[in-house]
Amino acid sequence: MRDTFLPFAPPLIGEEEINEVVDTLKSGWLTTGPKTRKFAEQFATYTQAPGALTVSSCTAALHLSLVALEIGPGDEVITTPLTFAASVNVIEHAGAKPVLVDVEADTLNIDPVAVEAAITPATKAIIAVHYAGHPVELDALRKIAADHNVHLIEDAAHAIGASYKGEPVGSGSNPACFSFYATKNLTTGEGGMLTGDDALLERARQLSLHGMSREAWSRYAAGGKWAYDIVAPGFKYNMTDIQAALGIQQLNRFESMQQRRADIVARYQLAFGGNAALQTPVTRDHVTHAWHLYVIRLNEGELTIDRNQFIEEINGRNIGTSVHFIPIHIHSYYARKYGWQPDDFPVALSNYGRMLSLPLSPRMSDQDVEDVIDAVAAVTAAAAPRKMAG
Repeated sequence: MRDTFLPFAPPLIGEEEINEVVDTLKSGWLTTGPKTRKFAEQFATYTQAPGALTVSSCTAALHLSLVALEIGPGDEVITTPLTFAASVNVIEHAGAKPVLVDVEADTLNIDPVAVEAAITPATKAIIAVHYAGHPVELDALRKIAADHNVHLIEDAAHAIGASYKGEPVGSGSNPACFSFYATKNLTTGEGGMLTGDDALLERARQLSLHGMSREAWSRYAAGGKWAYDIVAPGFKYNMTDIQAALGIQQLNRFESMQQRRADIVARYQLAFGGNAALQTPVTRDHVTHAWHLYVIRLNEGELTIDRNQFIEEINGRNIGTSVHFIPIHIHSYYARKYGWQPDDFPVALSNYGRMLSLPLSPRMSDQDVEDVIDAVAAVTAAAAPRKMAG
């Protein structure tokens, strides 16, 4: 067993990021300014997006998308129950009604067939979550959105580096919302990015900073003008240059970090693929998986312990784990408000009960990876049902 605890998803921060942050601190410009613009431009280039806007979180990007698209009271927004609360909280913040539909059994992404069945005259948008970094079926969802004249918003919190049929996630004209939280594939500590067409981004840019017609950089930099107008009651959703400094350097070496993730996943798949107690993640042939998460599922009847006990055993071997996610419909607020029952979305619920996420980070050493593999092998072997002597 390991002598020290292996965190679930530690960030990889090097001297490049530290030096870039120090340069920002010395520059005298700490809040939204030249480095946030540079980061947004580089991110748009990387994702082949029409444009990009830095914001304080993926949650902010999702909320701005809904408000910029004028989605509010009386409107319905379809999304998945198998996501973090932010994907649904923003629908509530906009005053709209969340409508949940079940997920696909293999990818755990939102099921397009269920989405189409849930469309009503009140439906104004679909928030599609690229679960764990595996892209949703974008062709099917785009067709549904076009056929019913509703907006498609991509929750790409897990999906920087992913692609669908050769197109990077975020490259479309529709809103795509990315997260740079500490555990994400690219981190700015806290932060996010919104990609999409120019009209959407201009509206979102104003809303992201109190509805001001001109941001601080255009007012306080050399030659700037002090006057501004409030064009809408906006929010405080801007990213700082300190955060963007991290993002610039993270993006510069993002491909090497992604390759390390892929290498770790390949070792996991090889180690766990023949274990009858485990269901390993899938990758459909027409996508590139971002591998934000590596989620295994315990096969029923193959172990004498449940998922919670399995996690305790792994953690007891100094290996950090997590669960992604507790389905939205069993959280008390949403269950109470909308009357959702646990078995309303059986695919999401049944998979939740047998899933856990294993450590995955480019910071992990080869020995870290072996320690995870050894811990999982030891727990599954100890918990295997005993065969009766014939």
